[in-house]
Amino acid sequence: MSPLTLLVLNSGSSSLRASLFQGGEGVRHWHFSGTTDHEGPLQSLLKDLEGQRLDGVVHRLVHGGAITEMARVIDGVERSRLETLVPLAPLHLPANLRGVDLCTAHFSVPQIACFDTAFHATLPALAMRLPIPSRFHLRKFGFHGLSYAHLARRLPEVLGWQRAQGRIMGLHLGQGASACLLHHLTSVETTMGYSPAGGLVMGTRSGDLDPGVILALGLELTWDELTQVVYHEMGLWALSEGISSDMKTLLADGREEARFAVEFFCRRVAQSVGSMATLLGGLDALVFTGGIGEHAGEVRSLIVQALSFLGFALDEEANQENARFISTAQSRPVLIIPADEEDLMREVATPLFLPRL
Repeated sequence: MSPLTLLVLNSGSSSLRASLFQGGEGVRHWHFSGTTDHEGPLQSLLKDLEGQRLDGVVHRLVHGGAITEMARVIDGVERSRLETLVPLAPLHLPANLRGVDLCTAHFSVPQIACFDTAFHATLPALAMRLPIPSRFHLRKFGFHGLSYAHLARRLPEVLGWQRAQGRIMGLHLGQGASACLLHHLTSVETTMGYSPAGGLVMGTRSGDLDPGVILALGLELTWDELTQVVYHEMGLWALSEGISSDMKTLLADGREEARFAVEFFCRRVAQSVGSMATLLGGLDALVFTGGIGEHAGEVRSLIVQALSFLGFALDEEANQENARFISTAQSRPVLIIPADEEDLMREVATPLFLPRL
């Protein structure tokens, strides 16, 4: 049997990444950044792939609802089910589904969905329950699961099997940001909740917020206006008074407002890590991933300084070089593992293609 040729699409809130895999090897890669409208990049990608033979297309879907499978075939029934989930992730799912529809029209091959929420199906009831009446049928889902699943696969080879089974805090920091507490390589708590708008401060999303604030805003704004503010006008953008939602830009900007936004972000991350660490009585390792987590040494430094009481300290030379291990010899391990959701998606989707060949 010849190796599978798969196109993997990863649509984020502000970027589109794609990889072409032949067997287990990525042979071509695309990255379109700084865009919330994925139509242009998708059309450009499809044009670039004219004449390319594919066995299937794998899509990142930010929300899978209550299902626990990490990957599913997208048939007509599944496509209709996914449409019902759009209100749960309005910043992401429309772009995710547009990619599905374009590829379905362009390629006569199976389409597979990989879900960000599925990795958090292991959350205990105490983590999954929201303190609201059960008649509303709302709960925590958690997100960035494909990124954390990739960390879980890499940690044994990086830390060793025994240490990887311990209390690991993963920090996926980018335009969207979250923290995930792993134990025995499974998710036991995470900062994002019912929607990708909760948890840590993000580029244009506030993260956790007093519900009374939303009620107050609701008295002044229409539903559409409130949705616009919640998903596009909060977070770093608001904290910096409109300078930027991009951490790299804020770090390079000398204005007081930019500095305030950076310090607020780092303070909130450290606060969340410290709070979650109490659930397991401490942490054995801290792992950074995502665009900010992998490249912003100053952000990592501010966060880890605040977490010194948990036994973490940075080797600043290694930190500035974005090395794999950035902790001192006396510290509990602090490391960087680059995100590779595309390879994880290829891996979990491949078994669903094999019966069709």
